[in-house]
Amino acid sequence: MDSYKFHDMTLTWLNGGVTFLDGGAMFGVVPKPLWSRKYPVNDKNQIELPTHPILIQYGGKNYLIDSGVGNGKFTEKQLRNYGVTDQSHIEEDLAKLNLTPADIDYVLMTHLHFDHACGLTKYEGEKLVPVFPNATIYTTQVEWDEMRNPNIRSQNTYWKENWEPIVHQVQTYEDKLDVAEGIQMIHTGGHSDGHAIIRLSQNGETIIHMADLMPTHAHQNPLWVLAYDDYPMTSVFAKDELVSEILENGYFVSFYHDAHKRLIKWDPTGKEVIDELVVTEKNPVQ
Repeated sequence: MDSYKFHDMTLTWLNGGVTFLDGGAMFGVVPKPLWSRKYPVNDKNQIELPTHPILIQYGGKNYLIDSGVGNGKFTEKQLRNYGVTDQSHIEEDLAKLNLTPADIDYVLMTHLHFDHACGLTKYEGEKLVPVFPNATIYTTQVEWDEMRNPNIRSQNTYWKENWEPIVHQVQTYEDKLDVAEGIQMIHTGGHSDGHAIIRLSQNGETIIHMADLMPTHAHQNPLWVLAYDDYPMTSVFAKDELVSEILENGYFVSFYHDAHKRLIKWDPTGKEVIDELVVTEKNPVQ
């Protein structure tokens, strides 16, 4: 597991499973000769997209950003279509840290698409139960509303299996939520209507977790947005504003989906990497 000491916070990336999705869909209208220079692609035109929740240990509490793809909740067709080559190892990873899922105090959901939310529930026999039984689960009100009442497009990613068992754990917010001193969730929209980013602040330094506004380091350009985005122009405008702030102030960016980078800091031009934490345990490209 890769970890990073951010002043009083310890960030550890847990293995929530691995997906391989179509590279063209992940880069929208950007031509393949451009994006493939920045991110590896296999012979099926798929790119590796881990689902690696970030455990934040801070102030005696355990926070988790998103929850991975879980275990045993996909059909064979879904495993094939979503390129799921590995499912969650979160419980094993927590055990290595002398923790269990019951020790998670808060789950910070950037949004509730299946690849972020499947790990919230699991089957015990025929019954679905919460994976993190003692956690408060935070998400935006907009996201929670759509999760429970998806439209014709979003019903493919908002599954009742991922929300019905956790209703009693969910707390929602509108624009911003100060989860704790130095941990803030901010509603952006774009990728989904209720999508949020997470800002971690310590001693004058900042990490911005961009979630699916910038799923990999190769998506730094504000115009490089996903074909999966429900509101692509909202993504463009939100990312443009955030990237400007990130570069101007020398913030780190953290990633959930990047197969190669955990954290990255660019110079003010955005062209040079001045600091980074790379992925040390890589899956073979398939």
